[in-house]
Amino acid sequence: MRPAGLRLGVYLTVPRHQATLRSFILTMDPASPSPTERPLSFQDLILTLHQFWSRQGCAILQPYDQEIGAGTLSPHTTLRALGSTPWKAAYVQPCRRPSDGRYGQNPNRLQHYYQYQVLLKPTPEESQKLLLDSYRAIGIDPDKHDIRFVEDDWENPTIGAWGLGWEVWCDGMEVTQFTYFQQVGGIPVVLPSTELTYGLERLAMYVQGVENVYDLDYNGAGLTYGDVFLRAEQDYSRHNFELADTDLLFRHFADAEKESAALAEAGVAQPAYDQCLKASHLFNLLDARGVISVSERASYIGRVRTLAKLCCETWLAGEDK
Repeated sequence: MRPAGLRLGVYLTVPRHQATLRSFILTMDPASPSPTERPLSFQDLILTLHQFWSRQGCAILQPYDQEIGAGTLSPHTTLRALGSTPWKAAYVQPCRRPSDGRYGQNPNRLQHYYQYQVLLKPTPEESQKLLLDSYRAIGIDPDKHDIRFVEDDWENPTIGAWGLGWEVWCDGMEVTQFTYFQQVGGIPVVLPSTELTYGLERLAMYVQGVENVYDLDYNGAGLTYGDVFLRAEQDYSRHNFELADTDLLFRHFADAEKESAALAEAGVAQPAYDQCLKASHLFNLLDARGVISVSERASYIGRVRTLAKLCCETWLAGEDK
């Protein structure tokens, strides 16, 4: 059963099959700021979200220093969602998905991008209202836009996590994932937690009204997103698809797997989880290189999931001491 309290005013909650997703390429809505009211730059969007969630009592954390496929995989979310200790945190997380690279030629698909992650534990009574208020802070007035919560239960089989979820659409485009965690590392969540994940590039494209991610205003002073990241997208796409040494990657995966299990056995959860994250990223690189078959893929995901479960169990054992 879905938690109550998610139907609010005119903000619709609809099943996915009844929703209509508009093209990602957008023009600004007439209700959006006029040209004289400069929309937030990419970095100001982040700063505004920091300020908003800081006022809600969240610790503003720094990005985790490992290669991570999604903001959820940071220990600031994965490990902290477990157990009975309250936790409120917000942070930007660079995310790497090697298979999504397009050599910098696709206007909205990247192998490296940014998510803004919020974890609220326990779940506040008005978590939906907080999300809508955060939209107002960045210049999106929910009273002037079509905001929809589209049912889309979230799952990450690599870490044995899932939750009741909604994609949040603004005028037909997904801008946020809203999730009530149910399980992490195969372990039930005992204190209800709400996770909010904003896709920063997509949100900034909507706010600024641009059609190509590389045209985003990065800092309000003439620097674009492409000036900062286009060369890296081109180079890493070559690395991910053509150049990464697969023999080396297989060896590194085995080493990370062995080290993660040994560290979990020794009772140190976060170092063990770091090695689990390394194994996950190495698997993603091998997948991008096309050297893992369909049957092997399921096996590798299962191996990473086993590590994640060990790390989560180790974390909980330490919390109980």
